[in-house]
Amino acid sequence: MNRKGQALVEYVLIIALISVIIIGVVNAFGGYLKDAMTKSSCSLVDQEYVPGEKAGEGYCREKSN
Repeated sequence: MNRKGQALVEYVLIIALISVIIIGVVNAFGGYLKDAMTKSSCSLVDQEYVPGEKAGEGYCREKSN
């Protein structure tokens, strides 16, 4: 019996399952991740963050005095 091939297939299936889970999480929380990155970039360029109506629609604008 060739058990090396069986173990390789099991590892590939595990990696595929983990990949599908990661893609699902990114799709579900992608807007929130985008907003977090936008907030960070706004603070780096000394602008204010303006939240959007939906997750992922926030943007930076010049600070008002």
